[in-house]
Amino acid sequence: MSEHDQPGTGTAALSIGALSRRTGLPVKTIRYYSDLGLLPVAGRTSAGYRRYDEAAAARLALIRTLRELGLGLAPIRRVLDRQAALADVAAAHADALEQQIRILRLHRSVLRALAVREPDLTEVERMNDIARASAAERHRISEEFLDHVFAGLRVDPQFEQLMRRARPDLPDDPTPEQLDAWIELADLLADNDFRARVRQMAEQHSADEQMVAGRRDSRSSAEVAERVAALAGAALDAGVDPASAAAAPVVAELVGVFAAHDERTDTPEYRAWIRASIGGGTDARAERYWQLLAVINGWPAVPTRVPAWEWFAAALAVHTG
Repeated sequence: MSEHDQPGTGTAALSIGALSRRTGLPVKTIRYYSDLGLLPVAGRTSAGYRRYDEAAAARLALIRTLRELGLGLAPIRRVLDRQAALADVAAAHADALEQQIRILRLHRSVLRALAVREPDLTEVERMNDIARASAAERHRISEEFLDHVFAGLRVDPQFEQLMRRARPDLPDDPTPEQLDAWIELADLLADNDFRARVRQMAEQHSADEQMVAGRRDSRSSAEVAERVAALAGAALDAGVDPASAAAAPVVAELVGVFAAHDERTDTPEYRAWIRASIGGGTDARAERYWQLLAVINGWPAVPTRVPAWEWFAAALAVHTG
């Protein structure tokens, strides 16, 4: 008969085999814990086989649970020997796990970003640096981008302040989605084509402000954008061809919304001006910029409206007369 099949009597009635079947731990592991002194032997048979009591079974169950939670044998021994309180050990281990989880999230986000491209070593290092950027570094990246956009431009101070206040504010314990969004945003802010496009949009905004002589405000501008999204979006969903006659009344209604907003009259010249001024609405990257900021900062989600603006721009190009 083997060690774990030998019968026992009294309080030390559990063989190592019985303990293994009860806990699901291998005999080899139980023997190892016993040899380390973590699991005291309650007695031995005349042949020298180990025997365990119910207290040892309960102790082994605790060891197994703490090991499954990731604790090492050294802190487990301190807990079992009453040299450390379980609550203190658990709290310290939880703190260590939090840091490990954060690092793993960073690694996962970097790998996700790299998976969609064919990076060289420099790109890998750059993306890893972006993921690990401190709050001050994230602020610097955002401010440097905006400094480039607004350098030398005479724009509405309120517009520039709005852009500067809306910077990425990644929380200390970001979600995977927020980390992914930050990496994508930092990549976008470094893109020279995107920088040039946003600067062009800022220049257009400045020209628009001069043309409407300050009659715009952020609330009413948002209402105009909502109307475009609703009316042009509905036409797009209905399959209305922007070049068709059916698109003309939609264009007329939307131009009327713009005209009321700007205190202008619907003329071919005004329609041409609208076409030139709505370029930002048809830029998917500009929309993505605000969508990523919303994810990072925990704002309400920014809906995708570029297709509706593209429909309106195409229809307006046809129905200008």
